[in-house]
Amino acid sequence: MKRAVVTAFAMALILVTGSVLAKDKPSMAVIEFDNRSGAYWWTGGVGDDLADMLTNELAATDKFKMVERAKLNAVLQEQDLAASGAVSKGTGAKIGKLTGAKYLVTGSVASYEENTKGGGGGLSFRGISVGGKKDDAYLAIDLRVINATTGAIEFVRSVEARSGGYGIGVGFYKGGLGGNLGKYDKTPAGKAIRAVLIEATDYLSCVMVDKDGCEEEYAA
Repeated sequence: MKRAVVTAFAMALILVTGSVLAKDKPSMAVIEFDNRSGAYWWTGGVGDDLADMLTNELAATDKFKMVERAKLNAVLQEQDLAASGAVSKGTGAKIGKLTGAKYLVTGSVASYEENTKGGGGGLSFRGISVGGKKDDAYLAIDLRVINATTGAIEFVRSVEARSGGYGIGVGFYKGGLGGNLGKYDKTPAGKAIRAVLIEATDYLSCVMVDKDGCEEEYAA
């Protein structure tokens, strides 16, 4: 009997703890990137593509509550359809239930170079070295995390990555490049893009969620 009570209490504690942790996840939306680098692969729609990829990468960590902004019009149309009475009662989307984003993340492509020579081991981030010396590509983005309530910039950092045509490539990204960037998926540019998004995700996870001493590494 006592064992059953202890088990029930433990399960309840796990459920409550899990609920608290879920509520504590920072709610964020990634908005369109802009470009200050003159990169040749930047064409119409790439800013949205990069925002979508960073959104996916952050969501995959399960540390953030990501709020959809790119498809917001479709969500609102679904709510309007339910409100019109055209769908069965109780089955449609409810108005006034959208999750708001406490933080807005934006990025600017600050620098892009190819055949930069040097760098030796290629890309290096969080102790992982990737790539080689041939056909190097270097990419830097400036990240900003804005408090959507106050408009204050809460976190800001430049993150960078270098990749090469030789080496093992970048295999840690959760998905390939799509949209306007799809044709660069296997190129040094594509590898640098994927790698810099991983670095951005690592940084945001560290300073906004983990807070386990990793901040000192970035500060250094």
